[in-house]
Amino acid sequence: MSKDSEKKKFKRGITRRLLTYVRPYRGYVIGAAIFSVLYVAFVLVGPVLSGRAIDAMFEESKFLERVWILLAGFALCVLLASLAQKLLGNCVNSLCYKLVKDLRRDAFDSLTASRIRYIDTHAQGDVMARIVTDVDIVSDGLLQGVAQLFTGVMTIAATLVVMFVINYVIALVVVVLTPLSLFVAAFITKRTFKSFTKQVRVQGELAAHTKELLGGQKTVILFNEESASCERFEEIDARLYEIGWRAQYYSALTNPSTRFVNAVIYAFVGVLGAVFCILSAQDGGVLRLGALTLSGFTVGMLSVFLSYANQYTKPFNEVSNVVTQLQNAFASAARVFEVIDEQGEELGGKNRIGKVRGDIRIEHASFSYEPEQKLIEDLNVSVKAGSKIAIVGPTGCGKTTLINLLMRFYDLKSGAIYVDGVDARTIPLDEYRKMFGMVLQESFLAGETVAWNIAYGSENATREQIEKAAKAAYCDFFIRNLEKGYDTVLTGTVNISQGERQLLCIARVMLADPPMLILDEATSNIDTMTEMRIQKAFKKIMQGRTSFIVAHRLSTILDADLILVMNRGAVIEQGTHEQLMAKKGFYWNLYNSQFAK
Repeated sequence: MSKDSEKKKFKRGITRRLLTYVRPYRGYVIGAAIFSVLYVAFVLVGPVLSGRAIDAMFEESKFLERVWILLAGFALCVLLASLAQKLLGNCVNSLCYKLVKDLRRDAFDSLTASRIRYIDTHAQGDVMARIVTDVDIVSDGLLQGVAQLFTGVMTIAATLVVMFVINYVIALVVVVLTPLSLFVAAFITKRTFKSFTKQVRVQGELAAHTKELLGGQKTVILFNEESASCERFEEIDARLYEIGWRAQYYSALTNPSTRFVNAVIYAFVGVLGAVFCILSAQDGGVLRLGALTLSGFTVGMLSVFLSYANQYTKPFNEVSNVVTQLQNAFASAARVFEVIDEQGEELGGKNRIGKVRGDIRIEHASFSYEPEQKLIEDLNVSVKAGSKIAIVGPTGCGKTTLINLLMRFYDLKSGAIYVDGVDARTIPLDEYRKMFGMVLQESFLAGETVAWNIAYGSENATREQIEKAAKAAYCDFFIRNLEKGYDTVLTGTVNISQGERQLLCIARVMLADPPMLILDEATSNIDTMTEMRIQKAFKKIMQGRTSFIVAHRLSTILDADLILVMNRGAVIEQGTHEQLMAKKGFYWNLYNSQFAK
């Protein structure tokens, strides 16, 4: 299949998908079609009335009365055409905004249901650009452009019919010269699609870099990397300029080129019409061209023809501009549909567990982020309900990966994870994840009230329960010192530390009261005194619950029921602290490296 055929097939596929979004709002489409017909009809009738008014001026008697009547009709046509155009715009705009709403909703729903792998492998700024900027481009380019295209095609067709009725010789001249305009427009727009496709990709790359810079601004300043960040931005911006310049250059050529051709057509009509008027006047109101005899051609008819020639060629300019917009819109629509089509997480089966005990068994688990880079191979772990499990090891050994697999953020390549003897893949995903409470190093807090953030995931929690959880997490004191206490909205103007943010996340998990806990360096940003208090709170909440603790500071997990020592994706040692120290193996070296004097 040739590249042109692939592009046509691609565009047809995008068009069909967009039509599925338009279908629920077919009433707006019908309304737009009706008002388009009325608009074109009134626009075409107007010049006929003005032409007759011009011819009426050459009459010897009572011409003023007829002229005023015709001019009143012309004014009424202009008024009705404007009204039809306004109603047409209302239909198109309503359709546009409703489709934009549906596109963004589906893209966001797909994003929230997508696999963590997609989020990890795509720049956040680029994803945001697809949902925000690209959807707007689809709306402007496809929907509003198609409306102009529809009206323009109708104007061309209706104008041709009327011109052939008035004088088919001049109409034929217009038709013969028209392909010049079409050829110029097609020649230019054919070269714009590739440039616009590259342009939206680089725009996404620029948005991603800007988002990255804003997120890590303190780190950039700390390491004096402002110049390097600016150079990277300038490099992307330069590429965007070059690609955008080419796209806009070809795009900008379309309108003046077609206007030049249209001006040539207009000049031909004017000269030929004037000649016909003179010949008609000489032959007593009848136009004879050799053996061909035509009805008389008046000055009023020439005026009508000139108006129609202008109206006939004007849509070609609009259509050529629309084609340019369509190139950009198709490229953006493809990026939006990539997000919508992203494969969601497997929701699991219908094998529900009543009361969760917390027995965890991992059998022959294998996993890697990239096929060519092995990470976890044939991992086997057995954990009894109510146990406190610590996971330790050097950076990159697979601790966080093991947590990701436990939470089913990623699916195993082979093997299985069992909860209370039930394969995790057969448990509904929403129910499975409710079994775990998780506190990460990175604290996520939304721009909502403190109470809302603590109750996130526990929608039915009362204020009393929220405050009780906050007290258990030792964050009630600093919350009450905020301007509005628990009703303080956490925006950029509210100054709370990383440690305080982490305490709020700990309070959130305590409020959720899940059967199992996962703590990934949950106290990394907390001072020693508060950490000691939190550890006491954790001991209370972990009683009777299976708990997984990822720790770098080995002093925090000395009382663990089982310590899993990982290295290069494998559990190389396991046992209690005393058992592992007695072996004098990898864990012994790791522990002594932290506490040796």
